[in-house]
Amino acid sequence: MSRLLREERLGRTALLTQNLAPGKRVYNEDLVRRGGAEYRTWDPFRSKLAAAIIKGLPDTVVAEGTKVLYLGASTGTTVSHVSDLVGPGGMVIGVEFSPRVAREFVERVARERKNVIPYVADARDPSKYSVARVDLVYCDIAQPDQTEIAIANCMAMLKPGGTLLLVVKARSIDVLKDPEKVFKDEKGKLEGKGFEVLKVLELSPFEKDHALIHAVAPR
Repeated sequence: MSRLLREERLGRTALLTQNLAPGKRVYNEDLVRRGGAEYRTWDPFRSKLAAAIIKGLPDTVVAEGTKVLYLGASTGTTVSHVSDLVGPGGMVIGVEFSPRVAREFVERVARERKNVIPYVADARDPSKYSVARVDLVYCDIAQPDQTEIAIANCMAMLKPGGTLLLVVKARSIDVLKDPEKVFKDEKGKLEGKGFEVLKVLELSPFEKDHALIHAVAPR
């Protein structure tokens, strides 16, 4: 079976990921059995990546065996599901700036999952964790220069033609500007650096004034 499942529940799409740490929960999610394997429910109101998948991001973007650089790991809710998706043959390098939050990330996620490598570091300096070329960069950082940070990390670690998933938090960039204009401006920044933007997915009702940009790096 796939490591990502979709189910219809009460007229809504529910997502589940195959649990890489059977029996272990990360944020009190449900554990269920499907096809002889254990899966974890994935809450789109607590994960922008889950919200983006429901809103149209292809299920196959985070594939089994993928090497991922995850910027803004926080306490590890979404990282844990990315860990499930890439499986034992994949890898997730999780970068979090706050030592307090990173400690929780390590306790809740990294210690239970051999494919997760945690770093306490500033994402503005990829040299602190540049250990391998990756297939995908996922950036979820609430900073005015979040797009520039994502581009710098792609240039340092993303393989040519690799995937960028950039969460754009409009109010972190400009609290007064219309969010749609912010999304368009950040898309333009990526295109100006040679990225091909495939989708811009606005994330309501799961996240207000947020979008996820799916782009491909220059080859």
